[in-house]
Amino acid sequence: MDNNTKRSVELLQKCEAMTLLCTRATHYWSIVKTAFQIPLILTSSVMCILNSFGTVETSMKIPNVVVNGISVILISYQSNLKVAEKVELFKQLSNSFLGLAHQIEGMDIEELDKNTVNNIYDKYDTLVMSCLFEEIPKRYKLEVIKLFEGKALPLQLNGGS
Repeated sequence: MDNNTKRSVELLQKCEAMTLLCTRATHYWSIVKTAFQIPLILTSSVMCILNSFGTVETSMKIPNVVVNGISVILISYQSNLKVAEKVELFKQLSNSFLGLAHQIEGMDIEELDKNTVNNIYDKYDTLVMSCLFEEIPKRYKLEVIKLFEGKALPLQLNGGS
């Protein structure tokens, strides 16, 4: 196996590992997003019910303030954690790494010259730089490391960080 083929196989393995890692991160942040959305839906429903029972405006003032306060706190946490953005980022990264893996798989050995492999590595490096590794739970990193044992892993998963 020549050097370009070896490099492309390693890159394919790294792309597959990153696809799996980003898919798991997407799943994790989707659960977090849902965990924030359900209470928000419930507090909105409670507000609607409380407002329909009140005959005198002042009698529902305290419950309204409490329920609105809870909603504001939940929205603030969700906004500060940037949950929706993380879901979309990891989803997009997962799809991009998968697309890059398919591009590598679809290439003929004759096409694998040094320039082509370097261009694919540049695309891979750009995607890796946009990945928020610190926002991925450690258990998912460890699962991917275990699944890809003996294969090429991204630098961020090889135990160096």
